[in-house]
Amino acid sequence: MSEDSNIKVILIGMSGTGKTNIIKALVNKPFEENNDSTLTSSFVGKNVTINKKNYQLEIWDTAGQEVYKSLTKIFIVDSKIVIFVYDITHEDSFEELDYWIKTVQDILGKSPVYAIFGNKKDLYLNEKVDEEIARKKAEEIGAYFKLTSAKTERENINLYLIDLVNEYIKKNGRKNSTVGHREDSFSLQYKRDINDNKKKSCCDK
Repeated sequence: MSEDSNIKVILIGMSGTGKTNIIKALVNKPFEENNDSTLTSSFVGKNVTINKKNYQLEIWDTAGQEVYKSLTKIFIVDSKIVIFVYDITHEDSFEELDYWIKTVQDILGKSPVYAIFGNKKDLYLNEKVDEEIARKKAEEIGAYFKLTSAKTERENINLYLIDLVNEYIKKNGRKNSTVGHREDSFSLQYKRDINDNKKKSCCDK
């Protein structure tokens, strides 16, 4: 597979926002109420076919804890699609996006495709972050914006990822590309030396 067919995708945000369950939705793994908190970073591989061309996505799950912030910066390098994730029921997780947006842009500039996902839409009765404020932040950085739920909107999350891949393809000069098969295959590829660096969390949905 050629270099331009490999696309690094990274999810970034505070611990407990549900990044791990979003990635599980992308590779058809079950949602877990009591998920493991990601320590350092790990990734999954997913193959998609767009306009009869195969793309290998390397989707990275990053640690959101304060102690790992400096390490997470290492994994941002070479990312083509960056998804900032916040929890709609926790205002702090949204406010912390400012730190991550600045950090990522300092490293990558405007070259990636950016997105902001407001996760845990299923808990809308406890919403603490106004959707319009979040949407405005996305507009300010030219990012794709969606409210979603890793628990109840798993198919939609896959469609949102395809939208982002299409945007990346267009941004890199393939303006006539359109969606073919939304998903051809997937393979789970958690790095062996990282997979065991997990601990329990009650809040990662």
